Amino acid sequence: MKRLLLLRHAKSSWETAGLADFDRPLNGRGLRDAPRVGLYLRGQKLRPDLIISSPAERARRTAALVVEAARLQSARLRYDERIYEADAARLVEVVSQIEEDAGEVLLVGHNPGMEELLELLTGETRRMTTAALALVALDLEKWGKVRERAGRLEWHLRPKELADD
Repeated sequence: MKRLLLLRHAKSSWETAGLADFDRPLNGRGLRDAPRVGLYLRGQKLRPDLIISSPAERARRTAALVVEAARLQSARLRYDERIYEADAARLVEVVSQIEEDAGEVLLVGHNPGMEELLELLTGETRRMTTAALALVALDLEKWGKVRERAGRLEWHLRPKELADD
């Protein structure tokens, strides 16, 4: 059994005119929500072995804030440019190449790909709003065997459902 945490990046800023989409930073809400998600992970005692993030600024910052709040500094962190603007098929490719020694992985990415991946793996449709987090339990022993409907949605949450600590 493998476990895949899907995290959409936190809310980004559109304030700087002319800034490339790839370079957009988090806005104030994003800077508040990402640590909330990290605290939730810590509270649930979820300890991903590996974190794979889009290299886009808003995803990188989301991953960093989650790692800090969840105290996941011992997890391997990798940036994969295939995640930026990826559809579900591309994200499945990324997941299928995860090292087999990783039992639990956090994938930080973008919509619509994250919603599409969640539906492809579980058959369930959920809105992956900014900083939404979902846990998918995959009925497989090897990441390379990932396929459609191989997973079960354990839970899905949005940051507004998390209380301030």
